[in-house]
Amino acid sequence: MTVDTSFLPSLSQFDVERAAQLIQQAYAPPTPSTTPDDMKRLQHELFELQKRPEAWGLVIPLLDHQDQNVQFFGAHTAQVKIARDWAFFPQEQAPQLRDLIVQLTTHSITVGRSKFILRKLFVALTSLALKLVPGHPTRWPDWIVSCVLSFSSQQAPPEHIHDFLAIVAEEIGNADLLGPSKDQVHQSLMDAVPVIIRVVTSSLETSQQIPSALKCLQAWMALIPSSDLTPLIPLLISLLDQFGTAPETFIASSDTLQELMSKSALSDGAGTRTLTEPLLLWIDATGGRIVELTLGTGEVDDVSHSFCKLLVALGDHSTSYLAANLASSAPVVPLVPLPSPGPSQLPQTKGYLAQSFLRLLLAYTGLPGYYGVDEEESEMTLGFWYLFQEALWSTDFYFPEDEERRPVQPDPQSAQVAMAKAVYSELVQILRRKVPFPAKGSGWSKDQIEKFQVYRRDVGDTLINAYYVLRDSMLGYFVDDIAQRLASRQESDGWEEIEATLHCIASIQEALDLENTPHLPRLFSPEILGRLPSTGHSRIRRTTIGLIGVYATWFASQPFETPEILMRVLTFVVSALPDPSLCLQAAIALRNLCDANRKTLAPQIGAFAELHAALGSIPDSEKGKVVQSIASVIQALPPIEEIGPVEAIVNPILQKLGEAFQSFSTLPEEARKSVVHQLETLSGVAKGLTRSTDGLLIFSEEQDTEIQSKMDEMDIARADPRTLKLRDSISAALRSVVDLWSTDTEVANALSDLFRSITSLPNDTTLITLPAGPLLELVCLASQRQLTAIWLSLAAILISQLNPPPPISISSVSVKVGPTPEAEAIVGSALPVLLQCSLNALGVPGAMENNPDIVQEFFGCMDRAAQDFTRSFYSLPPGALDALMNCAISGLALQERYSLVSACNFLSTLIHRTALHDALSAEKEQLMQNHGRKIMKAVLEGFAGVAPRSAVQNLIEILGTLLGRAGGGTGGGGGAGGAVAATWMKEILLADDFIPSKATREVKEKFVKAVMSSRSLKRTRDAANQFTIVARGLEGSGFGYASVSM
Repeated sequence: MTVDTSFLPSLSQFDVERAAQLIQQAYAPPTPSTTPDDMKRLQHELFELQKRPEAWGLVIPLLDHQDQNVQFFGAHTAQVKIARDWAFFPQEQAPQLRDLIVQLTTHSITVGRSKFILRKLFVALTSLALKLVPGHPTRWPDWIVSCVLSFSSQQAPPEHIHDFLAIVAEEIGNADLLGPSKDQVHQSLMDAVPVIIRVVTSSLETSQQIPSALKCLQAWMALIPSSDLTPLIPLLISLLDQFGTAPETFIASSDTLQELMSKSALSDGAGTRTLTEPLLLWIDATGGRIVELTLGTGEVDDVSHSFCKLLVALGDHSTSYLAANLASSAPVVPLVPLPSPGPSQLPQTKGYLAQSFLRLLLAYTGLPGYYGVDEEESEMTLGFWYLFQEALWSTDFYFPEDEERRPVQPDPQSAQVAMAKAVYSELVQILRRKVPFPAKGSGWSKDQIEKFQVYRRDVGDTLINAYYVLRDSMLGYFVDDIAQRLASRQESDGWEEIEATLHCIASIQEALDLENTPHLPRLFSPEILGRLPSTGHSRIRRTTIGLIGVYATWFASQPFETPEILMRVLTFVVSALPDPSLCLQAAIALRNLCDANRKTLAPQIGAFAELHAALGSIPDSEKGKVVQSIASVIQALPPIEEIGPVEAIVNPILQKLGEAFQSFSTLPEEARKSVVHQLETLSGVAKGLTRSTDGLLIFSEEQDTEIQSKMDEMDIARADPRTLKLRDSISAALRSVVDLWSTDTEVANALSDLFRSITSLPNDTTLITLPAGPLLELVCLASQRQLTAIWLSLAAILISQLNPPPPISISSVSVKVGPTPEAEAIVGSALPVLLQCSLNALGVPGAMENNPDIVQEFFGCMDRAAQDFTRSFYSLPPGALDALMNCAISGLALQERYSLVSACNFLSTLIHRTALHDALSAEKEQLMQNHGRKIMKAVLEGFAGVAPRSAVQNLIEILGTLLGRAGGGTGGGGGAGGAVAATWMKEILLADDFIPSKATREVKEKFVKAVMSSRSLKRTRDAANQFTIVARGLEGSGFGYASVSM
């Protein structure tokens, strides 16, 4: 091979052999004596070797080496040097390098190099094209065609040309280019489309070349105009006929048609006559035989699996066509004769073809056997039924909820409606048949069980779409199915089929109009619920309990005779509480029932007293939910009547906490566990006593008056000596818990949940609601002992509750007037404590990197305080605010995204909120004077590579804040703030100590100019994104714009 290599660095034979030895050692199978450190050292040496300018000289000798691993590394070095070190390559030698890489690739094909080496060389060629094609004039005209001609001139096998063309499309599709460069490279691809079509078409005549040719076509699919794709469709469909003789050809053609329907110019339903109808004709005439073979043999082979994917792809592509023509009598006349004519010579109707397609898809939906064990295809079809139902809604079809109200006049769409209902009726029966678990002793693994459970949930989602078509008749079918099975059930029969139907009913709850559902009373009647097992048989009981839980709100919508039904289901649920395998579902269902039916159950408060007395038989892990259920019923009583029952359930908790305090020193672990359980139970009480309605709802004037009246009643009840004593006892107990166990993680989590539950907005105050201030004091105490993310997160919540939003009312305008002096005093005392212990913990070298959860919650807490208590930051002890700002600025260089984002949010909030307060204008100027430039430097260095790419958008938000607020301005880059910030930008970017990057002085000046001329955050964002891509050397790579603009 004669090539011009004079421009490459010349390396000694010793250097080449040393590099080859390193590569062979790094790629050799590890020996027992090889350590991970050895491998890491070798990889590092190779990486450093590639970084050297002399590495260009390794490409040819390594490609000529006998070892394939060494050859691959030679090709890889060429690609890496082009992609990463192009800025340091002499541009006047680019044409020689271009010719060299083309010739090296051609030679490697000719001498039969392995495919994985050739693919790496193809990637290198594409990387080089991304550098040489942009520009005027281009330094590589018609590069794709010239490469193909070079390969062909040496009789390269077509498969290698196919691979090259596929890699070109894939690599350029993943590369990010900006502006004119992107357009120019894209045009070079479009110019090559005719060549692609010729190469692919000529290869389809030879069976050995079909798979690689079609893979190439798939890679180019998104680039080829529809006018060039359409002539290929009959050829692709004809290849499907080889499903029996050449399965690989069928699969390749099927895959290509799938890509064509999803990613080409003919996607999203385009090409009705050229794509949809020809495929439907082939499916009806020939595709059915694949399904027959599958059902006949009981096995889904690769062809059948691919055919199922083809059906799903066609369904996704042509959903609207199928819905609109479900019962159409319009004939389908093929544009070209079918390769395999159907049995009838008469034109098929659109409705017939649509129904034939749906029958085959239903066959895959209902494949015999269990999903995940016997077959994997049924799940693939589920998504179509959702799209199909949506498409039916998008047509003029109407599925009346009340069949009685149909107009007397004939409905011209009755055939379509009847057919849609017939299809979904069949689907529902199939899905119900697919979801039963096998009988005991099936031997399924844990993974198979979990996979089947996921499948059942997916089936449940599909049943919701079916319900929108079938309405009440579907629920009636399920209820009738259970009733019939119960009526004919023998004692030896299992419960699997009935459990499956119950699962189906539970799955569709969210779609039902619970106020108008005639079949549910029968479901919960003695005829059905009364005949289900109440002992043993865990699976059906678990499903029934879950069903009761999801339909809890239905009981609240029923008339006065409901209490009998409600008490029946409550009895069924409560009977399962002592069972360890069912107590979790039973406790959740009980909680849902009591929460949704508080007023109905309030007269039965005596029965709940009995339930509370039986708490000892219920596992500790679920007692909190049970007590929450009881508290929900208590909440429905008038506030003054709540006091006795609340005392009855809270005092035992306080008593057990007291016992735990006493045994702290003698039985520490038992005491700790008891405290956790009691705190969880007390949280349940607090949650249950909270009203189930949203405290932020907008109320009418009448509702407003009613709510105020209830709040007044609650205030009276809270002032009762009994409740005052109860709250004092709870507060004292909580202080003791913090004193003794605040450093224990499990106790801290339980306290956190309790603090969240026992505080509330004013509208939701309960008898035991505690004020946020004293609890914040406890949090500060716990944080001083051991700072954790739990306490910081809790502090943020409590600080926000000290400045709650005003009640929203139609009758009056709600304006948030700011925190009260008392609240400001509380936060003013808490903030220095939280700040000191946090900065002490995070000030240790490496602490911020090693504790991302604490960093995130710390800045989240500071952000919350800055939003509502901005003045408090300017009342901190001397030096505290500066220390906080320096910590936040350091946070902008963290590699953990959530920590960095949290620091960004705090800085933006503090600067913005300070600027909004006229009384803090002097403080704002001082803040910007002391820290503005440092923040700007951290932001710009973050763009240039210090910060992770995923956080660039957050840094842009800070940049926008600085541009608007740095010097008193309130607008974009051109305001007073923008002028000050832009001066900082220019000084920082052009300074000698700015971090090294790929951005030249010209790029930096262009960035400053773009920001200064910007009048919107969007333009500032675009300028910052472009600077980031260039500074990081990502222009033209697959890691550019997409990764910095998420």
